[in-house]
Amino acid sequence: MAIRHLVLLRFASDTPPSARAGIETAFAALPTQIGGITAFEWGTNVSPEGLAKGFTHAFALTFTDAAARDAYLPHPAHQAFVARLKPHLADVLVFDYAI
Repeated sequence: MAIRHLVLLRFASDTPPSARAGIETAFAALPTQIGGITAFEWGTNVSPEGLAKGFTHAFALTFTDAAARDAYLPHPAHQAFVARLKPHLADVLVFDYAI
């Protein structure tokens, strides 16, 4: 069964646009560096509802199965991305579900 991995980001208020752009690019590169990812998409919040709680970016990755997701989490490319991201985060929400 495939796994959808959702990541919502709320950046620290002092994160410059150039750092955000670099993080977006680095996240989008992960599917080329890590096997088992069958789909990737991302975007910024455009909802008029005002319920985003400060989260501005959403990323959705689809993995072939739970084993592929489990291999992604400790993968060196993912860990390097997380290390780059952490200094700029105010909050993150990760939610996985089977599809």
